[in-house]
Amino acid sequence: MHKAILLQQTDDKKTRAELVDQDDSALPDAAAHAVTVDVSWSTLNFKDALAITGQGPVVRKFPMVPGIDFAGTVAESRDARFKPGDSVILNGWGVGESYWGGLAQQARLNGDWLIPLPAGLTAPQAMAIGTAGYTAMLCVMALERYGVQPKDGEVLVTGAAGGVGSVAVALLSQLGYRVMRARHPETALAEAAASWHAEVIVVQTGTSLLPMVISSLATGLPTAVYLHNVETHQLAGTLIPDPSLRYFANSDFTAQ
Repeated sequence: MHKAILLQQTDDKKTRAELVDQDDSALPDAAAHAVTVDVSWSTLNFKDALAITGQGPVVRKFPMVPGIDFAGTVAESRDARFKPGDSVILNGWGVGESYWGGLAQQARLNGDWLIPLPAGLTAPQAMAIGTAGYTAMLCVMALERYGVQPKDGEVLVTGAAGGVGSVAVALLSQLGYRVMRARHPETALAEAAASWHAEVIVVQTGTSLLPMVISSLATGLPTAVYLHNVETHQLAGTLIPDPSLRYFANSDFTAQ
């Protein structure tokens, strides 16, 4: 038996979350390369919160165990790359969305998705960095890949008080970049646009859409609003009619 957070969908399409005691036989069927992991640490990510509360279309099928990352020890393995006792970590791969995730005492999944715990890190340290830190590092590596250097000017980090943003600030500062921190990005938009000599501003839908668009229009620059998996509440009720605005969407469904 093991404990897990289990998400079920009710008849009226609401999400119900329960802490349950599950028999180990309830874990997904063991595939050819399946690895069973005793989970010791996980993190509570924004995506996990959306899944548990049902506030976003994160879960692809029910029932579901949420948790998009975890660290733990291999208990059983059909994958030659892992043996019982190995320390491993996981993030991504649709885990916690399409496949049972890490907010449980045990998980069983494809060995291709596991990474040996890096030398010099403990399991709690790995999860303290977590998916947020991993994402921040990918962002910094992308800047480096496209040739952005400290001498090129400031780097604006939005959401600097959050998980990804705070790690990004630390990484960039350590690498010698000057960092502009924006907890509420609309307050830094005008300064950033002027500093970078912007010709157009792209605003992505989110809870701060309206103040972002208002701040963008105040600069006098053309503004494009990216409707990305938009929910009605993110539009503050209606789309803003303005000749300086252009709207585009990531799918026909969102556009409609």
